[in-house]
Amino acid sequence: MQGSPFDNEDGTFYALINSELQYSLWPAFAAVPDGWRVAHGGSGGVSRESCLEFIEANWTDMRPGGLQEAMAGDVAAR
Repeated sequence: MQGSPFDNEDGTFYALINSELQYSLWPAFAAVPDGWRVAHGGSGGVSRESCLEFIEANWTDMRPGGLQEAMAGDVAAR
């Protein structure tokens, strides 16, 4: 039984982002799903480690973007 392509230490990956500012590790051989775009990895992908480091450095607020905006509006209204 083969493991998940997401666990392939030797594979090439993208770091994807969606409109809610959520990130995902994605294997470069697979089509990018609708609603997502490549945030890191160029046109051919990069190492799994590089993508995970990028995601860790950039996904600093786990709340969806819409919730971030709504809560920022609540704070600004006070």
